[in-house]
Amino acid sequence: MTHRSFGSPNNERLEFLGDGILDCVIAAALYQRFAEMPEGDLSRLRASLVRQDTLHQLAVELDLGEALRLGEGELKSGGARRPSILADALEALFGAIYLDAGFDAAAAVVLRLYAPLLDGMKAGTVRKDAKTGLQEWLQGRKKPLPRYVLLEARGAAHEQSFAVACELADPPLRTLGQGASRRIAEQNAAEQAMKALNA
Repeated sequence: MTHRSFGSPNNERLEFLGDGILDCVIAAALYQRFAEMPEGDLSRLRASLVRQDTLHQLAVELDLGEALRLGEGELKSGGARRPSILADALEALFGAIYLDAGFDAAAAVVLRLYAPLLDGMKAGTVRKDAKTGLQEWLQGRKKPLPRYVLLEARGAAHEQSFAVACELADPPLRTLGQGASRRIAEQNAAEQAMKALNA
């Protein structure tokens, strides 16, 4: 499990491979489980399962950080706990299993890790993420799309906090969101905007 900061060869090509395997396995699992679900809802479910946050959580449960080989700088800055590095390492692991034992073995590992998440999903509980919901609300009313502005990023690399503003031109509105990544902060800001619009 070698991060690029350690040197070469490293995990990057395996991450690419594992990402494709993960997408395929999760897409097939959702397709089989939810026979009546439309493509848009399936896409949103898949996105929620293969995103960095979910991969990071699974990597933490596997204690994958302990197996990483990191450069000195990444070690000192807490790279073994950084969500992006752990998520990438898990994808690399899926790629390595595929190369070593074939697609079926890699798929079995993915499905075993994801079983609790897949079992917890119900067809009626598909929810759009806040940014998608806000964009569709505005587009449906022929209004300009929102603008997301990064206001602040603070803290050490492995425990950063981001503040983002969501700005609407029509109706005029500005909401704030915070989170451990810029994406999470943007989602929080969009959620606040949706609450204000629907109030």
